[in-house]
Amino acid sequence: MAERTLTLSELNRSTLARQLLLARAETPSLDALKHLIALQAQLPNPPYIGLWTRLRSFERSELVRLVENRQVVRATMMRATLQLMAAEDYALLRSALQPALTRSLSAFFGKQTLQLPIDRFVDTARAYIQEQPRTFVEIRAKLAELFPDVDSALLAYAVRMHLPLVQVPPGGLWDFAGSPAMTLAPTWLERPLADAEEGLRSLVLRYLAAYGPATIKDIQSWSGLTGLKDVVKACKPALRTFRDEQGNELLDLIDAPFPDASTHAPPRFLPEFDNLLLAHADRRRIIADKYRSCVFLTVGRVRATFLIDGFVSGMWKIEQARKTARLLIEPFQPLATSVRAELIEEGERLLSWVYNEAETFEIQVVEA
Repeated sequence: MAERTLTLSELNRSTLARQLLLARAETPSLDALKHLIALQAQLPNPPYIGLWTRLRSFERSELVRLVENRQVVRATMMRATLQLMAAEDYALLRSALQPALTRSLSAFFGKQTLQLPIDRFVDTARAYIQEQPRTFVEIRAKLAELFPDVDSALLAYAVRMHLPLVQVPPGGLWDFAGSPAMTLAPTWLERPLADAEEGLRSLVLRYLAAYGPATIKDIQSWSGLTGLKDVVKACKPALRTFRDEQGNELLDLIDAPFPDASTHAPPRFLPEFDNLLLAHADRRRIIADKYRSCVFLTVGRVRATFLIDGFVSGMWKIEQARKTARLLIEPFQPLATSVRAELIEEGERLLSWVYNEAETFEIQVVEA
């Protein structure tokens, strides 16, 4: 029997359903985070906003408590970027992602890494960190003292990519600013890391549960890994397949939710760096190609965006001056009156949640 072809709208609604963006979920914060696998955390606040936009009654204190209780960690993971994720998922997936982290070092520093004793740098840093949690300012200074002839940026990056380090609180907490201290994950979590083979299979299946249906290239784009064909092949008995409109094979879990393409998708505000925008090689299911340059900036920044009818339709930011909080909404195209009203209503909820101590709230729609 021929494989069913999924339209762009079907892919969009399926992904939104799994991302808890069609309807806010009643799921506890930790369960939601486990389902999503991780929330990108290059900045401290976006993961909190990412959960707020997906859960019915999320409070910042819930996630703060999970970080403080060592149930959630902030660490370098997928795509060699900072992620906030459940501690047990970090332990499960960290070894599986090591090849991507190793390759990231080579991508940044080139062939010079082949002639350097990376293991020696890493072992030295490990011993230093085992004494007590260290900031990367401290780690970099220590290594620069011991290895003065090596680029200190390379030394620090090698440690970040090769050691399983997690931030200790207040790293990972709302509004934290500063240099967080790092410690070894097995010590902080009081559990060993799973082996790579176990983690790889879980990574593929969990990704499809949160982002599918998807191609192998999508999985690799999200994770930073390459060469996943054999892993996917081993998972095939638990999967079903489709085709996209370009003829590419899409993988999916057999029992994954699959809403109708006409399902209503309410306006949603996504924070900077949200994984939804970074989870696929082909991102058209969530953002049109013509708008990508507005959102994905050359300095590696991914702007905060909002969804209208399931697709990225503009950017937003919040400014605070004295006791006034102002939400600036920048749509790509003029908004219909009813859509504008619905978006502003959602924006009011976001603004009062982020700055609940403000006395005055303002929303400004800046149309091109």
